[in-house]
Amino acid sequence: MKLLLPDSIDLDLRLPGDVRVVRYPTAQPVPEADVDAEALVVWGNEAAQVRDAARRLTRLRWVQTLAAGPDVVLEAGFAPDVVLTGGRGLHDRTVAEHTLALILAAARRVHLLARAQIGHRWADEWGGVQPVREADSFRTLRDARVVIWGFGGIAATLAPLLAALGAEVTGVARTAGRRHGFDVVAAADLPGLLPRADVLIMILPAAPDTARALDAGLLGLLPAHAWLVNVGRGSTVDADAVLAAIRAGRLGGAALDVFDAEPLPPESGLWDEPNVIISPHAAGGRPVGAAQRVADNLAALRAGDPMHDLVR
Repeated sequence: MKLLLPDSIDLDLRLPGDVRVVRYPTAQPVPEADVDAEALVVWGNEAAQVRDAARRLTRLRWVQTLAAGPDVVLEAGFAPDVVLTGGRGLHDRTVAEHTLALILAAARRVHLLARAQIGHRWADEWGGVQPVREADSFRTLRDARVVIWGFGGIAATLAPLLAALGAEVTGVARTAGRRHGFDVVAAADLPGLLPRADVLIMILPAAPDTARALDAGLLGLLPAHAWLVNVGRGSTVDADAVLAAIRAGRLGGAALDVFDAEPLPPESGLWDEPNVIISPHAAGGRPVGAAQRVADNLAALRAGDPMHDLVR
């Protein structure tokens, strides 16, 4: 079996001797000499490159994406008999860490302190004596009401970190219940949570039913001091509605790691808003445990056993 590994990551793989590993360039089409591969690992590839692989690699049996969301491989057009597996769980700790950083930056106004530092200005409005409780303002995670929409593995890692700092965390998912020690409500009940939320965290995947899931109507239910954090997919949030709400004073701010168009175009109004924190799709980018995932799924494929994060 020939297994194609991307040049975007170094994987220390221990595989059976009859598996031939070939590294391929993610920035270019797969070389003609390797289109006979039976297995393909995808990480950091442009969508067009993956679509080209789907068209030319006609002997493929399995595609493993290391991304948390499998949207790129799902949309590439691989033959129906090609098995697709995802990277769910590989990014839980890194995305949770980045999300926590964004939330703390918003609460402690680190983005405004950085602007003041650039101007050599001592921002004493954010230092010195401060109120223990500040009405109608998100300034601390202590007693903050945090809603996480998309309560999967990342949320399960993030929620205890937020709770340890004093936040009251409620999850939102397809079905209600108690998960990982936290209350989770169904998406239909989300509108009832938003009027009391201090922070809304979006960790939704890209899918037809999540496109613009957070629209102007739902944004309008949030308190004017609330912050939005999106570390899921840019397509799940109406960015124009977010910008309009911030400019009108109907939303406290937004910390955004993902966007519909990436890189975010220079002409986007989001760049110039003081209470918008932008990070360049930086929350993940480090698939922890990727080598083991590839090795385990390859073994399962060959043995006919269940595979981790089977997408299709």
